[in-house]
Amino acid sequence: MLILAHRGASRDAPENTLRAFNEAFSQHAHGLEFDTYQLHQDIIVFHDRWLHRTTNGSGRVLDQTITTLRSLDAGFGEQIPFLHEVLALCPGSSICNIEIKQLHDVPAWLQCFDDALHSSRLTTDNIIISSFNHRWLREIKAQRPAIQIGALTASFPVNGPAFAAELDAYSIHVTLDMIEESYVREAHQAGLKVLVYTVDMPDDMLMLKSWGVDGIFTNVPTVARATLGDYL
Repeated sequence: MLILAHRGASRDAPENTLRAFNEAFSQHAHGLEFDTYQLHQDIIVFHDRWLHRTTNGSGRVLDQTITTLRSLDAGFGEQIPFLHEVLALCPGSSICNIEIKQLHDVPAWLQCFDDALHSSRLTTDNIIISSFNHRWLREIKAQRPAIQIGALTASFPVNGPAFAAELDAYSIHVTLDMIEESYVREAHQAGLKVLVYTVDMPDDMLMLKSWGVDGIFTNVPTVARATLGDYL
């Protein structure tokens, strides 16, 4: 079972910062999950629409310049990182789930992604692109079929995982509150990997392992490692 650090090791370091991502790997996570905004010609790593919860700034992310965003304190003196900075620190064997929170130009996004990937030790096999906006995923997949996409959902549709299969997704990412063993089974039968968010309690980790879930997103990779061991 993959252990992917949700916004990094976000219990122990400021979320979506280089410090949190380095801490995740020191806690032996298999990889990272983080959130991105396309802003002008750059991709920044950030979760919220507004700045005040996780930085010393205020206002909407999309109303700011890159210079302003990079001047903010995201916790313990950390900056809001660029995508290329995060990918560059990742070991070559790690998995990165890049969640898209905002996208306005798919070709420009793909160019920025390519540049970031080429400056890292990773390949497209190490990357999953996910979003709740499945239209963005469909457009990315149409322009770059080799990219692995993960369809995010917080629901249990009547037709199960069919929506993800129709997107030619690599994986389906399901909230812990909605996951059932039958859903996992249906997704596997459709050829999809199943990743579950956000899983911080050992009992939930062990339950999902027994169901054959392929990976979890967790704020506490050190707890997940202690619970699941080297299971992969």
